[in-house]
Amino acid sequence: MPSYRAPVKDMQFILHDVLNISSSDVPGYAELDRDFTRAILDEAAKFSENVLQPLNKVGDEEGCALENGVVRTPKGFKDAYDRMRDGGWIGLDCPEEFGGQNMPYLINSAVSEMFVSANMSFNMYQGLIHAAVSAILAHGTDQQKSDYLPNLVSGAWAGTMNLTEPHCGTDLGLIRTKAEPRGDGTHAITGSKIWISGGEHDLAENIIHLVLAKIPGGPEGVKGISLFIVPKFLIKEDGSLGERNAVSCGGLESKMGIHGNATCVMNYDGATGYLVGEEHKGMRAMFTMMNEARLGVGLQGYAQACVAHQNALAFARERLQGRDVTEVRNPDGPADPIIVHPDVRRNLMDQKSFVEGARAFTFWGASLIDEARRKGNAEAEALVSLLTPVLKGFLTDKGFETTVLAQQTLGGSGFTKEWGLEQFVRDARITMIYEGTNGIQALDLVGRKLGLNGGKTIMGFFEMVKSFIKENEGDADLGEGFLEPLKKASKDLQAAGAWFLQHGVKNPNNALAGSYDFMHLFGHVCLGLMWARMAKASGAALAAGSGDAEFHKAKIATGRYHMARQLPATGLHLARIESGADTVMELDAANF
Repeated sequence: MPSYRAPVKDMQFILHDVLNISSSDVPGYAELDRDFTRAILDEAAKFSENVLQPLNKVGDEEGCALENGVVRTPKGFKDAYDRMRDGGWIGLDCPEEFGGQNMPYLINSAVSEMFVSANMSFNMYQGLIHAAVSAILAHGTDQQKSDYLPNLVSGAWAGTMNLTEPHCGTDLGLIRTKAEPRGDGTHAITGSKIWISGGEHDLAENIIHLVLAKIPGGPEGVKGISLFIVPKFLIKEDGSLGERNAVSCGGLESKMGIHGNATCVMNYDGATGYLVGEEHKGMRAMFTMMNEARLGVGLQGYAQACVAHQNALAFARERLQGRDVTEVRNPDGPADPIIVHPDVRRNLMDQKSFVEGARAFTFWGASLIDEARRKGNAEAEALVSLLTPVLKGFLTDKGFETTVLAQQTLGGSGFTKEWGLEQFVRDARITMIYEGTNGIQALDLVGRKLGLNGGKTIMGFFEMVKSFIKENEGDADLGEGFLEPLKKASKDLQAAGAWFLQHGVKNPNNALAGSYDFMHLFGHVCLGLMWARMAKASGAALAAGSGDAEFHKAKIATGRYHMARQLPATGLHLARIESGADTVMELDAANF
């Protein structure tokens, strides 16, 4: 039976030693001293470990069931949801005026990591509420905010995103769902949506669907898409629930993983919908949800890797097999624990160095969102926009890869249900697909994000790395082990960008064929930067004699491993990019 322990100590290290949040000028950060954040994280850890984690296997084995139009969630989910509501976790970073606690997004991200590691399927229900709140908050009318946000923030009502249709996925310009104006300010929504997470369930008394549809007579393609609020139950003038809207669940998907979350076919048969924002501007409103959701999915990628690594490590410490080739480590037993073997250690170090680097990268991204929202910092907003496809694409690719490495650590036991690793692999796989497949993330990065502000944003990132290296070049402990590898990796990233400029304009396929490698190259540089920052923080703590010395020594050793064994991958990705598109496009489609 798998287990989970929330990494509170590592989270505290990133928040306070690396990001130094309590000394930041971001509004709301000054209150985030170590004791305060520790109290929040400790409570979230208890809920994750004692309530959510025991239901993870239950959700996987039972799944959801559609009965007479109602989806029944797995045993224990409703009670856990009520306890999450009562604990105020759903509205942790939502505005106080609507019942939230107005915590920074960064704190919500740290808590979300625990919830995802403990039970990814369950956490998706409340995660979608958060996305719906963000869209209505940004684009809804005052009346819509008043009507929907208090109950969404409290968790009394749930939320969804309705984009995909049976005939189209990424190309939303092809959607057929119609929104016919009724003349009374409402629209009749008709069409079908598929793969709708949490589209129907028994956890909340109402579900607020945010639906993309086209108003007849509007522009073709994505320019003609509008966004609508379509509640499961209509709302009366006094705020109470009225009659059932003409929206129903037509079926549940049979999936590889995340069995505890209801993935629904949703049918709209002239359902009453309320326009959010302007007509034909639905994509702008939806991307308020999508960008936040993509950051959340990147978090899911490494959070699943985290719990998988924990269980792989526990197994490696206890499993006896073979002897250390240099000396007997367990003389009283028939064999040594497998953690003594170099290849097993390599496997575990790959897992550990990725998870800890990804956590720092994600927390940094969340802090940039807080800077953008709470300070109105345009540069922070541009930077996190640039980093979003990297956070989503790179962290989920590597996160899935890491769950497989964890499974491999267990050998044959990892292939059985008893040990739980195969569920982590199955659940992590979806993160590479939904909220925009990782191939789409790579195209977004190269096709749109590199050109942000005329290229000033990516150049600003390069300058940030360069400045960090220059500021710390006198630190002998950082030099060879951290700064030199980071400098080399950053130069590879700059060379890739320059190659696109030189060869991508005359032949766009050169850029598109190299986009996936560029996303990974960028991701490696970001994790390299995070490891250099963490090594600096741990080095300072050791020099000052503060904190847990063994923790900081382990952090530096893990960072050295990452810089030596993982960061050189940038050279491979650069070589692939510079090979161009010719070999990719040469073969005729009929000969595949």
